This record gives sequence, C-alpha cells and structure tokens, in this order.
Amino acid sequence: MKGADVAMTYAAVALVAGSGFAYGWMLYVAEPTDEFALVNHPWQPTMHLLHVVTAPMFVFVLGLLWPTHIMPKLRSGASARRRSGIGLVALAAPMLASGYAVQVSVAAAWRTAFAWAHGISSVLFLLVFVGHLATRIGSRSAAPRA
Repeated sequence: MKGADVAMTYAAVALVAGSGFAYGWMLYVAEPTDEFALVNHPWQPTMHLLHVVTAPMFVFVLGLLWPTHIMPKLRSGASARRRSGIGLVALAAPMLASGYAVQVSVAAAWRTAFAWAHGISSVLFLLVFVGHLATRIGSRSAAPRA
C-alpha cells in the first residue's frame, strides 16, 4: 500500500473507532450528573455526530483499498496475513450494514438488535485490524537486515 493509503486508513479507523467507543461509553456506561438530563454526558451528541460523520470516510477508504489492495491480495493467493485480511472484509459487511440500519430503524427492538450487531462486529473488526497490523510489524522485524 502507498503511504497516503496507509495514512488515510489509519486516520479513518482511528476516528471512527475512537468516536464510536467514546459514544458507546457515554451512551451505555456513563451516568448523568443531573437526573433530568437528556444525555449521559455533555459530549455525547458531539461524539455521535463525529462517529456518523467520519464513518463515510472509512467507507471511502475501504472503497479505495478494494481495487488497489484487497482484490490484488485475494487474487494473488499470497498467504501472508490472508486470514486476517479476509476476516476484515467479512466483518466490514455486517459492521457497515448494521451501522446504517441502526440509524434508520424505527422500531426500538430492531434498533437495539442492530446496535448490538454493530457493536459486536465493530469490536471484532478492530481486534482483527490490530492483529492484521501486528503481523505486518512482526514480519518486518523478522526480515533479515542488509
């Protein structure tokens, strides 16, 4: 991957994951200081907005990587980091679909189901992404130096 592609990928994942985890913590873990508050944390609406606004950046990066990185690696049959790469592609689909669905669902039960699906697939995606990067770093350090 080119340096700009790598930088955009890291930035997109960091922004979406960071805002998503912050929003999730504020929504499900934080407790409001005022019993009449509409949100659990004053930054909760901002984190939600940041997550929803940066998610298309991630989708753009995924689309950018599809013809330049993902498909060539799948076609080449290269085994290095293949399992984690396939895992990332497989987890991206439910993560993106459930992220969209949680925004547009009307029924509370469906919204809850989509939120769970989005949270679980997102955490798994991030863990596999970190593993994908760790194997890259590990392969670089194991390479003989000239």
